[in-house]
Amino acid sequence: MLILNSGGTFNKRYNEISGELEVPYDNAAIERILFSAQEMYSLAGVVYKDSLEMDSNDRRMLADIIRESTEDTFVIVHGTDTMELSAEFLDEVFDDRKIIITGAMKPFEIDNIEASLNLGMAIGYAKAVEKNGVYICMNGLVEPWKNIQKNRNIGKFEVVR
Repeated sequence: MLILNSGGTFNKRYNEISGELEVPYDNAAIERILFSAQEMYSLAGVVYKDSLEMDSNDRRMLADIIRESTEDTFVIVHGTDTMELSAEFLDEVFDDRKIIITGAMKPFEIDNIEASLNLGMAIGYAKAVEKNGVYICMNGLVEPWKNIQKNRNIGKFEVVR
């Protein structure tokens, strides 16, 4: 399994000088969560952006890394605003991999429970799932990407069919 970090709210930290939440160019939030695990996981930082800033080049970069990897199972930490766009893109490219995309509605720095739960569930699901595909893991739910979406009115993900 390879965990790919693409930034998003999950990773954001408060910048005391600018007064803004920023996506740092590091994997510190994920590394802190993984430190608690009983297993070692491969982790690579790919794109350090808010998902609203991600474009097709960033998605192609994720796909290239997945394509070139010897792994067949991936967890991608991604911003929640456009994770469905990345999921759709990756679903069009791959039918021979297991890809679980997760994130957080609040930064790990502010609420480490939500981010930790989502990443832990994504890792557990990645280990258990047998069927290749692209899945989204958020708010205690894991579904094929087409069956889950962010409800912006209530601020959480929900199953849709």
